Amino acid sequence: MTEFWLISAPGEKTCQQTWDKMNMATSQTNLSTNHKFNIPELKVGTLDVLVGLSDELAKLDSFVESVVRKVAQYMADVLEDSRDKVQENLLANGVDLVTYVTRFHWDMAKYPIKQSLKNISEIMSKVTQIDNDLKARASAYNSLKGNLQSLERKNVGSILTRSLADIVKKEDFVLDSEYLITLLVVVPKTSYPDWQKTYETLSEMVVPRSTKLLFEDQDSGLFSVTLFRKAIDDFKHKARENKFMVRDFQYNEEEMKADKEEMTRLSTDKKKQFGPLVRWLKVNFSEAFIAWIHIKALRVFTESVLRYGLPVNFQAMLLQPNRKNVKKLREVLQDLYKHLDSSATVIDASMDIPGLNLSQQEYYPYNANSSAPFHPASQRLYPIID
Repeated sequence: MTEFWLISAPGEKTCQQTWDKMNMATSQTNLSTNHKFNIPELKVGTLDVLVGLSDELAKLDSFVESVVRKVAQYMADVLEDSRDKVQENLLANGVDLVTYVTRFHWDMAKYPIKQSLKNISEIMSKVTQIDNDLKARASAYNSLKGNLQSLERKNVGSILTRSLADIVKKEDFVLDSEYLITLLVVVPKTSYPDWQKTYETLSEMVVPRSTKLLFEDQDSGLFSVTLFRKAIDDFKHKARENKFMVRDFQYNEEEMKADKEEMTRLSTDKKKQFGPLVRWLKVNFSEAFIAWIHIKALRVFTESVLRYGLPVNFQAMLLQPNRKNVKKLREVLQDLYKHLDSSATVIDASMDIPGLNLSQQEYYPYNANSSAPFHPASQRLYPIID
């Protein structure tokens, strides 16, 4: 499981010096593995716009994260027994997620930097359509899958309840008789001898030597028995007294044929929809994830300008903490940047997610956007950068 922190610090004489200073203080002591996080020169706009955009981006960030999670989780649900293939299907621009984040480059075609920050954020918010489409597609596929599972459940389990369509045959029954009827009786295996000894005497109108074992599971057997119709109630009562259960079943070839055809149809439809649905999920996961990381970049840019002022002069940096040294890494960053803001709080070493410069969140002398990982292989989905 991989964790990343995204931070920014103001440029010193050059942004390269800012990078070198942080990298030397952390990577050489094995506190973290670091990558430059390159954000292009964006149009700053007015202070009022930046302040308003900061709040909007926080909400958009949370929403798009939820979409990314939902698409990924539904991919795992759709793959069912092939969940081990989730990771290879959840890519961003054709590469794994860690590679995409650590080698991040702004997509100029999707998010033109000549447009205002507001317009760029509106383009990113179109992930809403992915969320809507996912709901519609998931509803249709889940309905199909549920109907198929319902029919499949009827063909498994105890012979007391399961469908008998694949068990019984036409020749097992006396059909179209005015006087006779064939019943099906579930008998515990331990009671087979008792059944054979007593079934003819459970009613005065049971046809002698008419029983036949049709099917058995681990616990019980399904026997047929033929008797006169007017003895049905008496036979059922006596059977229950002897712990023999008469199945409520009437042989209807047309109904059983219709059930089989419906199961075949649903199974075929599911297979037809599976491939296109997986492809849609792959494409739209990539789209949502890419939008999400660009939102992170836009948040870093906006927060950094608000914190460090103009002209734009900061270095964004992606840190992959060494799990054993998280507390030490926070302390080093605190010492490294405490001169930037004397009001910054001491980092709480028990915190897992350092916060942005937002209300009710931890405040740092450097601009901090960090988070737990996104790890599709474990089926647990987390933000890469908060």
